[in-house]
Amino acid sequence: MSDVVELSSELIRRHSVTPDDAGCQQVLATRLTAAGFRCESLRYGDVDNLWATHGQGAPVLVLLGHTDVVPPGPLEAWASDPFIPTMRDGVLYGRGAADMKCSVAACTIALERFVDAHPDHPGTVALLVTSDEEGDALDGVKLVAETFRERGQRIDWCITGEPSSKEKLGDLLRVGRRGTLTGTLSVRGVQGHVAYPHKALNPIHKALPALAELAARTWDDGYETFPPTSLQISNINAGTGASNVIPGELKLVFNLRFNPSWTAARLEEEIEAVLRRHALDYGIHWHRGGEPFYTPEGHLRATARQVLAEFSGEPPEESTAGGTSDARFIAPLGAECIEIGPVNASIHKVDENIALADLEVLPGLYQRLLERLLLPAAG
Repeated sequence: MSDVVELSSELIRRHSVTPDDAGCQQVLATRLTAAGFRCESLRYGDVDNLWATHGQGAPVLVLLGHTDVVPPGPLEAWASDPFIPTMRDGVLYGRGAADMKCSVAACTIALERFVDAHPDHPGTVALLVTSDEEGDALDGVKLVAETFRERGQRIDWCITGEPSSKEKLGDLLRVGRRGTLTGTLSVRGVQGHVAYPHKALNPIHKALPALAELAARTWDDGYETFPPTSLQISNINAGTGASNVIPGELKLVFNLRFNPSWTAARLEEEIEAVLRRHALDYGIHWHRGGEPFYTPEGHLRATARQVLAEFSGEPPEESTAGGTSDARFIAPLGAECIEIGPVNASIHKVDENIALADLEVLPGLYQRLLERLLLPAAG
């Protein structure tokens, strides 16, 4: 069994359902300490975060990942135990195989190999991993970034190992992500009998014109490689369970995925202006999941494009699509951020997996990125 398969398997065996790290980071810290890294544990609440660095000064290049996984779901639906790494027909199965324990293993081994080959390398190389990416993401990289800001810790380049590839390893380079904003809205009315609507105030009827306006709105036409901003209502609830009762309250949840044309604060202002214009008696709670970020053309993006083209045989698609990642917390520190990782077809699914052929070359891909970025002669 190769080094990367062995380490990936060791991580998959650990039941690190978010936010439990289940000892994964200690495994990584033990290896990296032996390789000469300075390892620091940053624990906030129930969340473990590992910050491992080698070298000093600028530029600072960080490989970013997470050790937590989503719950496996019904165990009987899996062909094999999700926490027993299993190889079948050239594929490694297990929860976290694609998202993203194998990437974390590959990043760790790439860093070991890099500092072994280049012990006096320029700048700083680092690994940052959290156990709070799949959950609320409140005590993970978000708080680490706040700590870094207080310390004055700079980060120049960040490569996140999230599963970004579509059909084959290296066919997509993620150069940004949309922001995410969630609103939990309550519209108040007056409960009453459906036969006497003049004695009640139906919050559903009252809210529908405002909701229709928000849902139908064209927020923008996109931004460079970003798709247009989208508002989606994800849950709506009202009523007592009886068909003859006008409800006294309507509750709903909606989310916006927005490009750099907007900030979360501006979107909140726009939406509340619509609610007020429709004279709704409402309350709303906002959760800002993260602002959008975008890495323009430069050394990081050009180098990544070249390396991925060598691995996949053609230049990668450069994209800002998809959900969110922890890079949204690193980018505001002034870092250029990209995402490169395995094929994402099985993430969060039953029988999550990664092709062993991809896993075997993944450490080399990350190592080549390190060398090309930090060692000019390697280009």
